[in-house]
Amino acid sequence: MTIPAPGIRVPARVRELAGDARLTPVWANEAGGLTFRTDDGRYVKHGPRSPETSIADEVARLAWAGRFTPVPRVIDSGRDATDEWLVTAAIEGESAVAPRWIADAATAVRAVGEGLRALHEALPVDDCPFDWSVPTRIANAATRGIRVPASLQDAPPVDVAVVCHGDACCPNTLLDAAGAWTAHVDLGALGVADRWADIAVASMSTEWNYGPGWEDALIAAYGVDPDRERIAYYRALWNAT
Repeated sequence: MTIPAPGIRVPARVRELAGDARLTPVWANEAGGLTFRTDDGRYVKHGPRSPETSIADEVARLAWAGRFTPVPRVIDSGRDATDEWLVTAAIEGESAVAPRWIADAATAVRAVGEGLRALHEALPVDDCPFDWSVPTRIANAATRGIRVPASLQDAPPVDVAVVCHGDACCPNTLLDAAGAWTAHVDLGALGVADRWADIAVASMSTEWNYGPGWEDALIAAYGVDPDRERIAYYRALWNAT
């Protein structure tokens, strides 16, 4: 995931959804998805339809999670034969991998860890209708023709079941001007799982975004000691699926 160049081509659907608003590209993912900010307080997310998660999945999860924690409010969503899109109201903060936070990794990493812990504590497991457990992830991978190695079929016992973000990489935490977390975005895979499923990926993503040496700092900010077995397992599962 990267910040796209200002001159990137705007998809026709995005231009239609934006109306007369000015568009600024803010995010691009590996699957060809783009996110734009409008100058009238909206974000427009657009990309090819995915076999993993859909905009409909994210809309449902945002509606549920928004009852308990700061997440974007959905304004519009839809899909056609090839693409799908989501329009949300702007929410305070900028990505933890905005240039200013890349230059201040200590502040960003601490905020991401604290924000992930706050998300886990805010979302009620017993009320959550979504699942992100290991069996569900392995089954979903199978529907996409991905065979998970036998060594990953048996997960470590669940440490603490929480409602996981599902894609807790650092870019999906928003920070305010002072460097405190404010909200989470991209919740299309949210569901109940072991908290280490999120912690392992969030800490792993620090190296992609800030360079080596920040993994344990994020885990410390979350407020636990590193569980090397679960970290290794959930990173391997992430990479396999």
